[in-house]
Amino acid sequence: MGNIQPFSVGSAAHLSPGLALVTETWPPEINGVAMTLSRLADGLHARGWRVTLVRPRQGGDDVTDPGELLVPGLPIPGYAGLRFGLPVVMTLRRHWQQQRPDIVHIATEGPLGWAALQVARHLKIPVTTTFHTNFHRYCTHYRLGVLRGLVTRHLRTFHNRSACTMAPNADICRTLLDEGYRNVVLLGRGVDTRLFDPARRNPELRAAWGAGEDDMVVLYVGRLAPEKNLRTALAAFESIAQRSPRARMVWVGDGPELQKMRRRYPEQVFCGARVGEELAAHYASADLFLFPSLTETYGNVVPEAMASGLAVVAFDYAAAAMHIAHGENGLLAPLGDQQAFIREALALAAEPALVRRFGSAARHSVGEHAWDAVCDRFENYLRDAMPADPALMQAASAGACHAK
Repeated sequence: MGNIQPFSVGSAAHLSPGLALVTETWPPEINGVAMTLSRLADGLHARGWRVTLVRPRQGGDDVTDPGELLVPGLPIPGYAGLRFGLPVVMTLRRHWQQQRPDIVHIATEGPLGWAALQVARHLKIPVTTTFHTNFHRYCTHYRLGVLRGLVTRHLRTFHNRSACTMAPNADICRTLLDEGYRNVVLLGRGVDTRLFDPARRNPELRAAWGAGEDDMVVLYVGRLAPEKNLRTALAAFESIAQRSPRARMVWVGDGPELQKMRRRYPEQVFCGARVGEELAAHYASADLFLFPSLTETYGNVVPEAMASGLAVVAFDYAAAAMHIAHGENGLLAPLGDQQAFIREALALAAEPALVRRFGSAARHSVGEHAWDAVCDRFENYLRDAMPADPALMQAASAGACHAK
């Protein structure tokens, strides 16, 4: 994103609000959190905000953008290419004393996020947070279930020290409130219907997959990792292939399971990670989208697939529950019921005309979920957390800092 601009106390630009956005993931890293934050930052900049990004240094970061504060980081085990930021308390304190933001938004709860929370509260800068990832569910998939209670307490303490916690769907909001989180608000996500469009369907791409125009192409897009419940998609496709031998299974994404799956399923198509128009063409060139994950806080790929004109089979929660009307624009299985998921996928794949009808209805149903509305809501939450006159808060904090 090239629109991030720095801000400084005392400049003429102080009349427009300044946000420090703290995150441990950012494009070109490929995941829903990085994409969402980039969209939100672009939206705030278009609305006149001054946004400074605080993130770990990525590979290839040679020149520091004046609108970015890059901090040291370390690789995240099991997540190639991703890093967590170190708790650089003194760096943040020095930077925010010199270039004080009106508000700090912390998107990830790692060491960098905790340092940002500590410094912002010390400097009396308002803080908001987002809850993006079901860490306590991930513990189960990585055989760390014994840590679930510890992780839950850790996250609750973190988020309850902010003015509000933004969660991406109503189910997550209710879960967080039940677990003792305070000031939880809903911040959904948008979909770019200009990028994800059925018009990007590409017969040549389908041919490269070994599929003719009338063959069923089943697609998965997302991280290839244990927490994504890939075995359910594999089982569903095996059932489909027994009935329709010319059906093709296409996987788009990277992750720790990629090489193992390539070796075990050589007849299936593994495309690796794709972005932008290339990703959009992969969506539009398929027919049926399977999303078996049970650990999402949202699941951006579901509305992206729907906008691309695909019929979707998913479990009944998160983005799927928000956007899919069962039997009208896709099919939903009860959460965690693997056999029901397989049955729904098999029944839908057996009716190509219904696949096309659901795909058309899916495209229509997500047409109003533009990013502009999400950015408006995000901006409103930030403004609600800010004092009525940020300049007075700056002056009071500056006096306190000088007194020390």
